[in-house]
Amino acid sequence: MRPIFEIANEIENDWANVHFAARPYLRAMHSLDKVTDYYGADSAVEILLYFGANAKSWRGPVARRIKQEIK
Repeated sequence: MRPIFEIANEIENDWANVHFAARPYLRAMHSLDKVTDYYGADSAVEILLYFGANAKSWRGPVARRIKQEIK
């Protein structure tokens, strides 16, 4: 898996109006490198799961590819 902050950068470039509920998790993803990292008390795995749960309105080929990657 590539670094999480790279994934976050790609999401920012593709998703013009990030949903307000997904924004805090995306912001945290910018500070993470790998799935074993932590952002405060939350693990990277939790942050990725919460982002995915709140990114339902993000669609398109890039969204499908990245959502599959973070699963």
